[in-house]
Amino acid sequence: MTTVVLDAMGSDHAPRVEVEGAVAAARELGVRVLLVGQPEAVRHELARHRHRSLPLELVPAPEVITMTDAPAQAFRKKRDSSVHVGLRLVRDGQADAFVSAGNTGAVMTVARFTLGTLPSVSRPALAAAFPTARGGAVILLDVGANVDSRVGHLVQFAVMGEIYCRTVFRIRHPRVALLSIGEEEGKGNELVRETHNELKHLPIHFVGNIEGRDVFSGQVADVVVCDGFIGNIALKISEGVAELIAAKLKEALRRDWRALLGYVLARRAYDEFRKKIDYAEYGGAPLLGVRAPTVIAHGRSNPNAIKNAIRVAAGMAAGRINEKIERELAALPVALGT
Repeated sequence: MTTVVLDAMGSDHAPRVEVEGAVAAARELGVRVLLVGQPEAVRHELARHRHRSLPLELVPAPEVITMTDAPAQAFRKKRDSSVHVGLRLVRDGQADAFVSAGNTGAVMTVARFTLGTLPSVSRPALAAAFPTARGGAVILLDVGANVDSRVGHLVQFAVMGEIYCRTVFRIRHPRVALLSIGEEEGKGNELVRETHNELKHLPIHFVGNIEGRDVFSGQVADVVVCDGFIGNIALKISEGVAELIAAKLKEALRRDWRALLGYVLARRAYDEFRKKIDYAEYGGAPLLGVRAPTVIAHGRSNPNAIKNAIRVAAGMAAGRINEKIERELAALPVALGT
């Protein structure tokens, strides 16, 4: 049975959503979950669920890293936090993967220093899944682990994203594209142009550049590569647009009885649409390149998002994704990893 450590104190509504998500994961996915957090608070939430027969365990951690804590300070000063304790469990071989909906910067920092990076990885990358018009998902990385990236880093992101897409989303030959301001090979800044030249020589299905408007179509690429500065902006804009659409749709339903009648008649289609654009269905963003599967979920995660983050982490562990990343990156020319 795969064992996943869950930071029970990470989200905006911790530990309620973490406990509910962990119970659902243990019941539906057959995954053993170690809930790490303040014992009294976690036990209080566990008491609300039937969990006695489920593979759930509580691991005490007295400290909590908040969303306002600076990552470096949280790493140095809160050594007994749920993030530290949980990642040490994974490092010491007592669990296979780690999930947190906490402070992204702090989780990344603690993960990098506690777990370490894979030997062939220069920089870990955060990979986010977005829904596409074709009904599947597109993987965008890096979405915030690195503000400044070099050519070798983007090349590694491409390989790691391709392996992740292949392993977790079961796409045999993922199409990999480079985010740019135009489809032509010569478009983009110096970093993009040099990376394009390197990617076309790799043993992956590289399809060239992709413009931002085509990312969500699903017709061009399964994996889209960019540096973390651009990727994080794209992530936040996409979240904002999704929230705007949901808010405007709700406003229209309340204002116009004909729109409300249309909603009643087409509720199934509406619910399917809402599910497709819901980040909770994808769980969280894996931090690719560290020595154990690590998934960072949204701070506003609901129980379904937590359950799916656990599913992703368990799938990465079962698919031995780190072994694949290390093997395929090690086969690249040394110059690309610098």
